[in-house]
Amino acid sequence: MSTWTDEELRRIDSATELRIASQRPDGTLRAPVTIWHTVVGDALYIRSARGPENGWFRRALDARQGRVEAGGVTRTVTFQLAPPEIREQLDAALHAKYDHFGPGPVGAITGADVLRSTLVVLPHD
Repeated sequence: MSTWTDEELRRIDSATELRIASQRPDGTLRAPVTIWHTVVGDALYIRSARGPENGWFRRALDARQGRVEAGGVTRTVTFQLAPPEIREQLDAALHAKYDHFGPGPVGAITGADVLRSTLVVLPHD
């Protein structure tokens, strides 16, 4: 395991979208899916807009490993469920970043029942 650099987090967070590809059991990567994301503190977070049953989310959580690309940064990563105490800060960061798209899209990734579909993305060497 390693850590994100400040520059990586800045570049990733400045991108509107992130591409995520989870790892198959044979070690190959699935086709990437484009999603929203944000950075809080020194961590990258992603959420499923369709809850924990969304295909990309289930595959990422099951695989625990994959790759992300955003802002010119590409990293092999590990996915973990996010800690509950991050919810309010993460909601605020997502609102700040995406509210200009309107209440519907942002409402799908913020609110009381989103922790079950929130992952922290950790860089992996």
